[in-house]
Amino acid sequence: MRFLGVMAIATACVCLVSIGFAAAGETTVADLLADVGIKPQGDMRGQMDIVGFVTTANQMDAVIDQTSHAAAKQRQHLHDTLGFTDDTAFIAGVCPHDDYYYAGRLYSLLMPHIKAHTVIVFGVFHKARHFDCKNTLVFGTYRTWRGPYGPVKVSPLREEIIKRLPRDDYVVNNDMQMVEHSIEAIVPFLQAKNRDVEIIPILVPYMQWETIDRLAGHLADALQSILTENGLKLGSDVCMISSADAVHYGDAGWGGKNFADFGTDIQGYNLAVERDITLAEDYLSGPIDADKLEKYLYKCVDPEDVVNYRITWCGRFSIPFGLSVASRLTESLESRPLEGFLLDYGTSVSEASLDTSDLEGLGVTAPNNLHHWVGYAAIGYR
Repeated sequence: MRFLGVMAIATACVCLVSIGFAAAGETTVADLLADVGIKPQGDMRGQMDIVGFVTTANQMDAVIDQTSHAAAKQRQHLHDTLGFTDDTAFIAGVCPHDDYYYAGRLYSLLMPHIKAHTVIVFGVFHKARHFDCKNTLVFGTYRTWRGPYGPVKVSPLREEIIKRLPRDDYVVNNDMQMVEHSIEAIVPFLQAKNRDVEIIPILVPYMQWETIDRLAGHLADALQSILTENGLKLGSDVCMISSADAVHYGDAGWGGKNFADFGTDIQGYNLAVERDITLAEDYLSGPIDADKLEKYLYKCVDPEDVVNYRITWCGRFSIPFGLSVASRLTESLESRPLEGFLLDYGTSVSEASLDTSDLEGLGVTAPNNLHHWVGYAAIGYR
């Protein structure tokens, strides 16, 4: 595993999508909807972030070319050490959703192994507090999502899933899905790989482990019956991605809050990176079980009030929920544990930036330095 140290920081400049730490009440739902970069059109979802993520096919082609090149060395390492090839298909994954300018290499380590025709994407719900949303899954009614190569179809399996879930398990709200960027970040990479890909977007807001465990059990049961009835296989037909950036670190630009647990010098940076990697290796890698996922959750949030962070991973709910579903399905359908592999880790100060000189409009959405940076873990599951 690479360790990101002093030399990597020398080239730091800018980064990151804001994760909304401003005080409650400052922004209304109407404000959030007004900020949508490309508005919905009929039953096609638009695009919230038109700076950190691509809007055109030409932009996406260039991003794929550059990020694939940047990821080539680590892909070869994963081939040599773990035997991963171009044909390796993952059942599940943890993928960043930060600006392509910084996190692009991490996307490109995971996405070539997403082979399924239908991808369930569990998104962070950064704006949940604006909707007073918690303890429930969030679906939408959009039939397609905007993609750089044209509309991306929402799988009809979404309606099959909803029909089989207890009514108290979910809400259906297009406004919630429209103002959230954590799924739309992943969709262009899926579409670049497979123009016919279908998605099932699900947001996961605040919830205790008991709620995660219950809702994930219900969703896994629904999916198991759907997959069995339709002869669908994990990995080749259906897979799951949890959208998640790792630690959000620093003492500036976080709505007045200080997330610099170890300080903002080089030593503090390295300690925060080491903690992130340890978290990913100890709880999100190897055989996955409920005990690991619960411990991960409560490493990240206060068990007494899950709204409060302990470690500022924005995937604190999407990761344990998505992996709980994936691990249950792997156990029930394949009689084995789900196993995770940390493909690599990077930060917004260590990752090589894209060349955006010919990609008008594509850029960054927040400053980046030792006082304000984000970590990224790409993790694949078989």
